[in-house]
Amino acid sequence: MTAPGPMLDPITLELVLNALRSVTDETYIALMRSAYSTNIKERNDHSTALIDPRGRMIALCERSQPIHLSSMLGLTNALLAKYRIEDIAPGDIFAANDPYAAGGSHLPDVNLSMPVFADGRLICFACNIAHHADIGGMSPGSMSGGTEIYQEGLRIPPVRLFSRGELNTDMLDLFLLNARVPDERRGDYVAQIAACRLGERRMLDLVATYGAPQLTLAFDALIERTYERSKRAIARIPAGRYTFEDVMDDDGWGALDIPIRLAITVGDPATEGRIRCDFTGSAPAVRGNINVPFRATQSSVVYALRAMLDPDVPSNQGMLDAIEIVAPEGSLLNAAFPAAVAGRANTCQRIIDVVIGALAPALPTEAVGAANGANTAVIFSGTDPRTGGGYVYLETVGGGFGGRAVKDGTDGVQVHLINTSNLPVEAIESEYPLLVESYGFVADSGGAGRRRGGLGLRRVIRPVDHVTTFTGQGERFINPPWGVFGGEPGGTGGFRMREADGTERALPTKPGATEVRPDQALVVETAGAGGYGPPAERAGSDLARDLLSGKFTQDFLRSHYPQADRPPDKDKV
Repeated sequence: MTAPGPMLDPITLELVLNALRSVTDETYIALMRSAYSTNIKERNDHSTALIDPRGRMIALCERSQPIHLSSMLGLTNALLAKYRIEDIAPGDIFAANDPYAAGGSHLPDVNLSMPVFADGRLICFACNIAHHADIGGMSPGSMSGGTEIYQEGLRIPPVRLFSRGELNTDMLDLFLLNARVPDERRGDYVAQIAACRLGERRMLDLVATYGAPQLTLAFDALIERTYERSKRAIARIPAGRYTFEDVMDDDGWGALDIPIRLAITVGDPATEGRIRCDFTGSAPAVRGNINVPFRATQSSVVYALRAMLDPDVPSNQGMLDAIEIVAPEGSLLNAAFPAAVAGRANTCQRIIDVVIGALAPALPTEAVGAANGANTAVIFSGTDPRTGGGYVYLETVGGGFGGRAVKDGTDGVQVHLINTSNLPVEAIESEYPLLVESYGFVADSGGAGRRRGGLGLRRVIRPVDHVTTFTGQGERFINPPWGVFGGEPGGTGGFRMREADGTERALPTKPGATEVRPDQALVVETAGAGGYGPPAERAGSDLARDLLSGKFTQDFLRSHYPQADRPPDKDKV
């Protein structure tokens, strides 16, 4: 960090902070409401931010996807390396998605960044990122099957999509030609463009209120204040070295139990109050697409530490600067070109589990049982018999959240880095030629404990009047999510094919293109979560409530809770 310069008074600084948050909030809502795809307008798989001309994060919308934090920084830093400041003009909008050429995290996440000028001076970039339901490549949905980045979709380095307000139609044509549902992609790109322009207008409103010099002074002050606040939060951790290890199920290409190892160092004078997270000893890059670009590893670690140490700290560069991350280049957690990375979110969830596991002894009240540990992706594609046009339905399905010191885990939710919703059945059935035959919790999938883990979800989806192609990405299908402080593991997930006679057969954890006929149905089950504390300490009233809710069977309760040898008394709920 640089030495702090002249300071604004605290009241003005707080007003500016909230004004910047307001800009990111409004642009987030605008993008959500104007997008075409269900993945953005319904599931909200997008983020917005403001970044300064030095490539520092100034503000991130609190509803954003935590995994997008460093990706937006990656684009801005890449374009600043490619273009001189004097070659950037008002009305420009830059686009990129590539992990290797543009600091992205995977190809479906397309970044847009628009410079904001005041009095001829660049003051910031209005940025957003949206997960496009398809960006081309070997598999519909651009999420499955690849073994190198070339197979995963269109790679976009930092390019000008707009130059001084004029659309580069050739560039947009190139983007759309590589997508399977180009009209939907066009609508989502237009929504991103509109959000950039709204961000520019709102920032110019702030310039009119505070003046550009005072705003840029506030950027420095907010970053410095956040950096110092982050170091104070880190100081709560007793000095020492904390280690933990977990494994990924597989990479889809034969590698099993792929290790992620972490050593966290706190209190080393050489770090000057920062925290050091060292992933040396983790697996090398694998053939499958679960490798993680460094930017996504950074987002994962920052999220986990923020959640455990100070959830209310502003999301800006000061928080990032307080955390040192070591991940050897070419490893699973710092992918080197041309490693495949489309499924990196599953690995990112495991990174978070490992951070929590390492710090649990030092921060027992902030620790949680391992969550479902996945970003279980389901993609259906084909020709819609109602319209004759193509479709791609992409979703990541939630699961269990871990038991906590004072609360049970949450059932059937997106966890940690993935701040999206589960797509409503009505949206699926109205937008796509698919029937959701059932949707509910997986009974008994929450790990036992003083505070139980959350339950996974089950969806059964059948194509209507056509043959669809399914691909998927699953994790915690083999290795269950662990509990903490004596809590027991949660249940695992899985993909299964249900035949016309009702029999089911298991599919791989990361299935490639699989045809599903109208007389078949695809069963998706996600993992539950680990419990917190010894099951023997769970209150009888809580056990009675578990049984009455239908979420747990009597057999499960008797098997996992010694105090439940007799059926819980439902009248004591």
